[in-house]
Parts: sequence; structure tokens; C-alpha cells
Amino acid sequence: MNTAGIKEIKNNLSRYLARVKSGEEILITERGRPIARIVKENEKYNSIRNRLNPLIEKGLITMPSRSISKNGPPRINAGGKSTAEMVAEDRR
Repeated sequence: MNTAGIKEIKNNLSRYLARVKSGEEILITERGRPIARIVKENEKYNSIRNRLNPLIEKGLITMPSRSISKNGPPRINAGGKSTAEMVAEDRR
């Protein structure tokens, strides 16, 4: 494994990425202390779905049947007064 400082990586990124593509690992250091590692992406596991597929096939997990919005699950209307209405009522 090759070791290089941040400045060296910044100045020669293309050269280091070419080395990583050929299978070499690069350890990045800051003031001589390791902080990160650059390794070649494993194409077999390059997506979350590909990593989950073996678990799905074994029946250990199931994928959601519907998409959940970015704002979380849908709101449920339980009926009755809202919290804001109840607080306002208590303050009267």
C-alpha cells in the first residue's frame, strides 16, 4: 500500500487514481497520521441494491412495497381536535 499526504494527493490526484484503478490502495495521511484510504470500487457491490440482493434472495429482508416521501411517512388523521386546538382551549 502506498502512502501520500493530502497535498501530494491534491497535486497528483489523476496519477493516484490511475494507481487505484490498477488495484493499488492509497493511504492518505495528514501530518503523518492516517486519515483515509482510497481503494478500487468493487463493481459487484457498487450499489446498495446489489448489496441487499443476497439478503432478499435468502428471504432475510424485504424491500418496501411503496416509496416513503422525503418528509417521512404519511400523516394519519385520528379525528377530533388538533393539538394546537387543545392547547388553545386550555389557555382560555
